[in-house]
Amino acid sequence: MDLMTNLMPAGAEIFMLAMACVILIADLLIRQSGRQVTYMLVQLTLLGCSMITVGTHEHGISYAFNNMYVDDLMSDVLKLLTYLAVSMMLVYSRQYLIIRGLFSGEFMVLALFATLGMMVMISANHFLTLYLGLEVLSLSLYAMVALQRDSAVATEAAMKYFILGALASGLLLYGMSMLYGATGSLELGDVAIAIQSGNADKNLLVFGLVFVVSGLAFKLGVVPFHMWVPDVYHGAPTAMTMLIGSAPKLAAFAFVSRILVEGLQPLVQHWSGMLIILAVASMAIGNITAIAQNNLKRMFAYSTIAHMGFLLLGLLSGGIEGYGSAMFYAVVYVLMSLGAFGMIMLLSREGFEADTLNDFKGLSQRSPWLAFLMLLLMFSMAGVPPTVGFYAKFSVLNAVVQAGHIWLAVVAVLLSLIGAFYYLRIVKLMYFDAPESHTPIVVGSDTALLMSVNGLGVLLLGLLPGTLMSVCAVSVQQSLLLH
Repeated sequence: MDLMTNLMPAGAEIFMLAMACVILIADLLIRQSGRQVTYMLVQLTLLGCSMITVGTHEHGISYAFNNMYVDDLMSDVLKLLTYLAVSMMLVYSRQYLIIRGLFSGEFMVLALFATLGMMVMISANHFLTLYLGLEVLSLSLYAMVALQRDSAVATEAAMKYFILGALASGLLLYGMSMLYGATGSLELGDVAIAIQSGNADKNLLVFGLVFVVSGLAFKLGVVPFHMWVPDVYHGAPTAMTMLIGSAPKLAAFAFVSRILVEGLQPLVQHWSGMLIILAVASMAIGNITAIAQNNLKRMFAYSTIAHMGFLLLGLLSGGIEGYGSAMFYAVVYVLMSLGAFGMIMLLSREGFEADTLNDFKGLSQRSPWLAFLMLLLMFSMAGVPPTVGFYAKFSVLNAVVQAGHIWLAVVAVLLSLIGAFYYLRIVKLMYFDAPESHTPIVVGSDTALLMSVNGLGVLLLGLLPGTLMSVCAVSVQQSLLLH
């Protein structure tokens, strides 16, 4: 019985690992022409994981493996959203990968292992489990970026990503070892209790905290640890960029909130000041640098840095409003990011990447429907009502004001106005400029349907944001603040 109480909460992870190994072996026996079988197996694996996650959900919080692993409402919600994001990424990227000869078992198995890493990060309740999940995710992503072996740009991006990622992991581990030295425990709850009791060495704690926050900032890609983001986004094939820019942000939110909110809550006065600096610097440099970019993927990279700065604003506001709004922002950002990169892949064709601003010129004349969907996505990223991006920004700013940081909210609004310029520039190019190419846009029926759902979902969630917002608030309330 004791074994089952350990295994049940981690059922989805065990199933994911088993299926990834099965698909890896099965793919050896499948001819190149039968890759669709591997693709369907991966989609079925994600569906199976979501059914197990829903089936093993229990009210309250359950721990497994000597409290190293936690199963709560927040982890279940984030995992379900992660499966959905990875599944959408696979649908969007299928045609793109087939054209470029990258539609292989390796890509799909690495996507599953990356998802496994995200699942472990989301449910970790111990520094070692957190680190294990992070490394499984990171190593899978390094390999995926380098998958296009004959591309010098992709190989260079993978090298930069690997070296800087290893540096970030070292910082994180060093900080965790200091926290362990100060508190005598690696379990998040015990670390919080040790700090609260006042028995821990204060100087060592603050030193450890600086290293941990630096490592977290690296993984989120916020200023000044953002050097890898533009190069990796630009250099990697768009399908890999889409994966890096979407689902891992959900895992990163869980990762940061577990460490800072659950483990290091008593040190809040130290880390909230650090987050303010990171958030303001990220929003400023991200938004201002994005204006100068002609390459769409680089532009989205800098906009990601700005969005992650906004996410940190929610986390430093504290309380259910702050953490709930940060989770809501992460979910909304992933939805918008999937649609934006999906659109780049839809317009790409053999020997041609539609990743510059000029490639979107006159899109409304070539395909009015796709132009309208892109308009919704860009309005949402800029935070224009009635899209969900506006509501996500508003909920974070509301939490910041309630926390008493009114000056911070004013700065965030001003920097968001700068950000609106480069999103609205794409809308201007689509609707007011003449197209440079009249090549017909060929879109598969499944991709077209998903893109329509994605674009209209951004609008619908903006008109009716209450359900998703309350799900985020309730899951945060039941998971983070009970400890």
